[in-house]
Amino acid sequence: MDLKLSTLLCISLFFSTILTPTLSELCNPTDKKVLFEIKTAFNNPYILSSWKSDADCCTDWYNVECDPNTNRINSLTIFTDDRLTGQIPAQVGDLPYLETLVLRKLPNLTGPIQPSIAKLKHLKMLRLSWNGLSGSVPDFLSQLKNLTFLELNYNNFTGSVPNSLSKLPNLLALHLDRNQLTGNIPSAYGKFVGTVPDLFLSHNKLTGKIPTSFANMNFDRIDLSRNMLEGDASMIFGMNKTTQIVDLSRNMLEFDLSKVVFSTSLISLDLNHNRMTGSIPEQLTQLDNLQLFNVSYNRLCGQIPIGGKLQSFDTTSYFHNRCLCGAPLPSC
Repeated sequence: MDLKLSTLLCISLFFSTILTPTLSELCNPTDKKVLFEIKTAFNNPYILSSWKSDADCCTDWYNVECDPNTNRINSLTIFTDDRLTGQIPAQVGDLPYLETLVLRKLPNLTGPIQPSIAKLKHLKMLRLSWNGLSGSVPDFLSQLKNLTFLELNYNNFTGSVPNSLSKLPNLLALHLDRNQLTGNIPSAYGKFVGTVPDLFLSHNKLTGKIPTSFANMNFDRIDLSRNMLEGDASMIFGMNKTTQIVDLSRNMLEFDLSKVVFSTSLISLDLNHNRMTGSIPEQLTQLDNLQLFNVSYNRLCGQIPIGGKLQSFDTTSYFHNRCLCGAPLPSC
């Protein structure tokens, strides 16, 4: 009896030794195959050296994460590597449970945004910033209905700002800044279908007027600076809005500042290098949370209202206007 038991234990130990590596592998084999194809497409960069066939992609690989319940790859994050070369591999679209895709600060990552990314229906975060990507900002990104964060800044994208991104119902932030985009800001960006995202369109070549539909939007943060926008911008503001940060600097905007009503929630307001006329509204003395304020290089006149935070900013916030006066500028 002892001999039989001993034999059974030996057999059991033998098979467990053989089978354990396979049974303990959490990584989905299909996902693993796709990841190796992505590694090959990137010319086997050093940053992906942990991606080995005898290692579990869920526990031993860097740059990826697995869902703790399904063990499917739900995050692919590669950033800060100037030795990684090539274009975004089409195989990225073959990771169907991906929720986070970050390819960031890869200066030798070039070419367009792969259409296969549109297959990633679970994607919530797409960060493709600080790369060498080019081409247009594609309409197919509007198919990613779960997207909450879209970051395409610091690239070489050209063409117009696509209307279709306003159809993303869960978008919280849209970064298209620091590219070479041209044309007008779509009026559809004053009609986002879901939440109102933080909007960053600065450092492009956008022209025309700010859409009047922006009067309907309560942006928390909006940056349209360093474009060639003209005309009115007062529709961005309003007493009933909860806007916190506005940067419209270095455009050609022309409107009467004295007629604008600001929300008391503003903490940063930069309007420098435009063509604003009128005077600084007295109401700005009521903005107790104001931390940054700049109206320099405009065509403003009159005395700077006394009170609130307005005297806490130095002369550079006010100088180079037509006839502004009063502290911190020389007295009237």
